[in-house]
Amino acid sequence: MGKPVMGTRTMVVSPHYLASAAGARMLERGGNAYDAAIAVSACLAVVYPHMTGLGGDSFWLSCHSGEGKVRAYNGSGRSGYRANIDAFEGEAAIPVRGARSAITVPGMVDAWEAVHREYGRLSFADVLQPAIQYAAEGFPMSKDQYENTVLNEAVLSQSVPASGIYLPGGGIKAVGQRFIQAGLAESLKGVAAGGRDAFYKGPIAEEIVRFLGAEGGLLTRDDFADHAGNWVEPIVGSYRGHSVYQLPPNSQGFVGIMALQILEHFDFQSVEHGSYDYYHLLIEALKLSFRDRNKYLTDPEFSAVPLERLLSNSYAAELARSIHMDKACEIQTEPVGSDTAYAAVVDGEGNAVSFIQSLYFEFGSGVVAGETGILLQNRGSFFSLDPAHVNCLQPHKRTFHTLMPAMACLNGKPRYLYGTQGGEGQPQTQTALLTRMIDYGMNPQQAIDEPRWVWGRTWGKPTQELKLEGRIDRQIAAGLSRSGHSVRVMGDFDGIMGHAHAISVDTDGFLTGGTDPRCDGAAIGW
Repeated sequence: MGKPVMGTRTMVVSPHYLASAAGARMLERGGNAYDAAIAVSACLAVVYPHMTGLGGDSFWLSCHSGEGKVRAYNGSGRSGYRANIDAFEGEAAIPVRGARSAITVPGMVDAWEAVHREYGRLSFADVLQPAIQYAAEGFPMSKDQYENTVLNEAVLSQSVPASGIYLPGGGIKAVGQRFIQAGLAESLKGVAAGGRDAFYKGPIAEEIVRFLGAEGGLLTRDDFADHAGNWVEPIVGSYRGHSVYQLPPNSQGFVGIMALQILEHFDFQSVEHGSYDYYHLLIEALKLSFRDRNKYLTDPEFSAVPLERLLSNSYAAELARSIHMDKACEIQTEPVGSDTAYAAVVDGEGNAVSFIQSLYFEFGSGVVAGETGILLQNRGSFFSLDPAHVNCLQPHKRTFHTLMPAMACLNGKPRYLYGTQGGEGQPQTQTALLTRMIDYGMNPQQAIDEPRWVWGRTWGKPTQELKLEGRIDRQIAAGLSRSGHSVRVMGDFDGIMGHAHAISVDTDGFLTGGTDPRCDGAAIGW
């Protein structure tokens, strides 16, 4: 159980202490929250390579103190022009590993430059320097990276470039040993010098496409050259007087708003935290929200998502009335990837950035693109090969995306920044965090430390299993089971619950940061 970190002016939280420190260094050098956030993001791409990287996607929420509004950037990539259902003829599904699973263009580098161009104060090269240094000179292998490498050793061994980096000499570096990524350092230096064009139109794109072509992949030079993320209008809902912001589709962010607006119809002053009623209400509200997500979520440029209805108060009231306190509803869901890294920064000027990034599965496709040192995501493997499915594979399309950074504002100013690793678990943990902070007055660290659950997330098959941490009272677990929840008790601080982080800003302007005891993170504020 951690202690909350408090600052009078700034706060940085992330799942790796070196990344948090990189962000703090940017703030000390006169940079703002945007400079710090990019430094954190780039460092995570180096020191948490099993979770995120230049070959993945990212989503950003920000509130600039001079603008007084929340903005969002969709840094997710689209499928290649040659990526269509016919390209996988005879296959039941898109492969989840290997070169043919890497069918969407990575959006990460574009997002870095877009955010920096709009708001950055330090030079782009300066904010990437900590990441370059850790890639070139190495860093101590973390416990989380080691454990995930052990679990994915067979996958990594199938790619010669990947095994050369992550299984040097045929083995796995021990926790605390120096881990170097020379190829990745060179790619980062190229991006620092040449910006996004070095990645999408220069030698990095050339090498990625060359490698994938030799391995039977589908991405082309045109796919990279034509990529562009975009600033989008965030979606907003309400909870107990707070304005809650999320990314619009193709992000699943609306699930986080739907669940809260359902829960707002219940009086939590009469619901004890950690009781049967608390867990049952949150789980049921989320399941009802997942039902609509599964029906509608895809790239809105290809199929409309009825957000006006889904986020309406009348619909939330209708769903709230359908919840039975002694009976679990049944819905089906599909397994989704879990590897993600969430982080947040607030600076002394009141600028706030909440962001999240991912490779989809741990180590993504498991494929490093030639000499680049860049692991490619397998996010596109979630596309369906059923032409009638709302998320069916089509060229130049964004897939259903689990990434969803969150921000809650009060009286027009950031009050809570929060998010977590963990595919299906993201809206579940987010809902737990915000209700704990708003309804029960917990600080971010308390909200993160309290026992958690995750419904439905698993590998390989759909499930309605409800996984509960072992710290949850056994009588409550039994009560949930009697109501029809398929309960499975896990470890006391189980990694499957994800890595959550949060920042709160109080009425005096003091900041409190919390990081997850399940990861290698740190909150740094002063």
